[in-house]
Amino acid sequence: MAGHSKWANVKYRKERQDKKRSSLFAKLIKEITLQARTGDPDPVNNPGLTQALERARAANLPKENIERAIKRATGELEGVSYEEILYEGYAPEGVAVLLRVVTDNRNRAAASIRHAFSKHGGNMAAAGSVAWLFDRRGVITIEQIPEGMDRDETLMALIELGAQDLDDQDDMIEIYCAPSDLPELREGISTLGITPSRAEVTMLPKNTVTVNGRTAERVLKLVDALDDNEDVQEVFANFDIPDAILVQILAKG
Repeated sequence: MAGHSKWANVKYRKERQDKKRSSLFAKLIKEITLQARTGDPDPVNNPGLTQALERARAANLPKENIERAIKRATGELEGVSYEEILYEGYAPEGVAVLLRVVTDNRNRAAASIRHAFSKHGGNMAAAGSVAWLFDRRGVITIEQIPEGMDRDETLMALIELGAQDLDDQDDMIEIYCAPSDLPELREGISTLGITPSRAEVTMLPKNTVTVNGRTAERVLKLVDALDDNEDVQEVFANFDIPDAILVQILAKG
């Protein structure tokens, strides 16, 4: 899931990923199969597959699972056919929600997603009503620069490598670029001796809606329910929860 990019939100996302590792594997296999089937099965010629494989390796998806997914996509092994769909909706307080779904059953996916929105105080929206609120961009997160490296010099080096925007949050640096520039920029960062904690193409909101207290909890419950859905690959939302509030929510478990 993706909301704002402050440190507490990153911590929340990591904890969510750790808790749902088994379901994450299933989603990654779907994504690899889809990307390999709709494009070139050779990741060198398929940026979408390259990114899916990187996510899979970062999540420690076993190599044999990756190989089977690609073989299913190419027809070497029997498998199901997946399609990619975008769903749009609103969480409480008008928070925009954009879902990228990969499914072998469109009707099942639509029904379960609609149920999640309804149960948690949101509602689905017509195609195009939410998507325009997001921009597709490459994002790289650096949580630690090597000891001895000057921070200001590092920021200048990132700009020289092609970073379009930088957000220095003291304990982490968010780097933004055009989606097509992500592989080259990531490689350039590695030559500086820096290992990013995150490097992916995502959807970033053009503006955000600040939510607090009980509303913040309701928004997160909806986003979590959608993120847990077996057919949902990615959840994007334009909420902004202040760090202090998010820390309180995290403490509640």
